[in-house]
Amino acid sequence: MTVMSLSKALNEGMRKAMEDDSKVLIMGEDVGKLGGVFRVTDGLQKDFGEDRVIDTPLAESGIIGTAIGLALRGYRPVCEIQFDGFVFPAADQIITQLAKMPMRSLGAIKLPVVVRVPCGGGIGAVEHHSESPEAYFTHTAGLRVVACSNPADAYTMIQQAIRSDDPVIFFEPKRRYWEKADIDTGSTDWWPPLHAAKVVRPGSDVTLLAYGPMVKTCLEAATAAEDDGRSLEVIDLRSLNPLDEQVVMDSARRTGRVVVVHEAPVNSGFGAELAARITEQCFYHLESPVLRVGGFSTPYPPSKLEEHYLPDLDRVLDAVDRAFGY
Repeated sequence: MTVMSLSKALNEGMRKAMEDDSKVLIMGEDVGKLGGVFRVTDGLQKDFGEDRVIDTPLAESGIIGTAIGLALRGYRPVCEIQFDGFVFPAADQIITQLAKMPMRSLGAIKLPVVVRVPCGGGIGAVEHHSESPEAYFTHTAGLRVVACSNPADAYTMIQQAIRSDDPVIFFEPKRRYWEKADIDTGSTDWWPPLHAAKVVRPGSDVTLLAYGPMVKTCLEAATAAEDDGRSLEVIDLRSLNPLDEQVVMDSARRTGRVVVVHEAPVNSGFGAELAARITEQCFYHLESPVLRVGGFSTPYPPSKLEEHYLPDLDRVLDAVDRAFGY
């Protein structure tokens, strides 16, 4: 076992992928000499050279467009978007080209491109640096969309994403970058599939569905709920598209109450899709409506107000109380 932070786990996962396959490239703004704004790619250019860890211009559309061209020539580019809010200049390339070209070619063309997106708030930054844009990409057919929440998943999921022949949008919870955990780097036996959800805390009364930075918040809420005699099951979705429906629906049928938690605004957020699917498939098992906890329908606020904007333990527990009120 090796103790690593989430950012170091991503670094080691990419290093392992680059060692295993000479076609894996890292590219993005300041990923080389600086090692990325969060130092996630620190040391990789020094060890693999400037031809494989490429500092690009400040042009996200150009980064993804170049990656598509490289993928067409047999490479496996891993693109870093410096901050979540900077992904939108690349949206045209991602949505109209990256997501659609494999289907357009009837599967003859593979585009194994990973787009790494540090996501969410909690670091004292302003708008464009604290966004949660996952719903834009889960709505885009042709993309895998995944989100790691802890160092062990970061280490395994980044390698699985790089090996995938599908384009992958890879969300990383930036406020969890410095949290540490033990990782078994010597075996792959414990690796779950990239699309699999995890029950990270079993429970019997309410299901909490979360991903990325909110998984830890839900685990803290489940611990606090014990004082009220309530047993909360926490599921880390890990993959948003495709969704591991089996794990989600089994839990919803067993507990009868579901709360979905994410940082993005509730309005038209990914939680709405989860609520719809659960209601369709588990209607007669539910004791209350599927409730959602998320950000407010405003642009991300100044850093002094972000603690009021982001879902916290109290807001999650309030939703649990409301679920029991029906």
